[in-house]
Amino acid sequence: MLNAKITGLASYLPDYILDNDELSRMVDTNDEWITTRVGIKERRMLKMDVGSSYMGIQAVNKLLEETGTGKDEVDAMICVTSNPDYRFPSTASVIIHECGLEKNCYGYDIQAACAGFIVAAHIANGYIRAGLHKKVIVVCTEKMSSMVNYADRATCPLFGDGAAAVLMEPCAEEGYGFIDGVFHVDGSGLHNLIYKAGGSAKPTTADTVAAGEHFLYQEGRAVYRHAVIDMYTASKDIMQRNGLTVDDLTWFVPHQANLRIIEAVGDRLKIDRDKVLVNIQKVGNTSGASIPLCMDWHKDKFKKGDKIVLTAFGAGFTWGSMYLVWE
Repeated sequence: MLNAKITGLASYLPDYILDNDELSRMVDTNDEWITTRVGIKERRMLKMDVGSSYMGIQAVNKLLEETGTGKDEVDAMICVTSNPDYRFPSTASVIIHECGLEKNCYGYDIQAACAGFIVAAHIANGYIRAGLHKKVIVVCTEKMSSMVNYADRATCPLFGDGAAAVLMEPCAEEGYGFIDGVFHVDGSGLHNLIYKAGGSAKPTTADTVAAGEHFLYQEGRAVYRHAVIDMYTASKDIMQRNGLTVDDLTWFVPHQANLRIIEAVGDRLKIDRDKVLVNIQKVGNTSGASIPLCMDWHKDKFKKGDKIVLTAFGAGFTWGSMYLVWE
């Protein structure tokens, strides 16, 4: 059984840049406060009257063009989003249709919050190792501005909109591609990071709208603590399980949640900061899209044999790490 490898990366960011100066005119904050606490200088916003699928379509079309992949060659798509266009149908179905992939491509959405990419990559790796599919696109697209309260200075500086698409295919050689994955979920974190209303547990009413329960809610200290501990532990576990030391590691790609979280995880692992790939300063936290967007941002650095650890943490709580050897 051959592992899946990444054969293409593409991303899309909206043109509109919401920087800290503009944000400070919208809510009681300032550039120094934001930069000191989360390390973000600007984030992108999709100002058009469209859903997350729009960005996913742009990323997938760019991926197909850059990799020279025919539309009838793609046989599966997994769409990662916490911000679907609709409760149903799936955002994957919209992207598949608009990209003209219907002939051979089956697809569906998954919702694993900020850990969505590594969960989807793990699923795609399983499909490819089992011989069920040969070309799988994982597309991650998040219109975070659709769920952010821009009157809440604790959360609104964090999030940005964006999408990234990854093409996965079988490796040509043993010992490359996605080698291993460690995943966890702990439902006790439900109330620390949640979109309270609009689901079947609490359907939308005039009262839920008036109470502001249709925005992302986060208890920052609890989430920070769990994110640091859990991403550190999962990364340490995957490295130990595969006999890796920090000296063996070529790149470390964490979920771009908060620069202070990234630094705390890297420092606990004792990873040289030059090996930690980051782009959060320019794009903010794009939830499930953050890891592939960061990888696309830095893809010219990757070379055959590079040992890469990916790690993420999100609502659920759900978290994990993956070990990838670049082919």
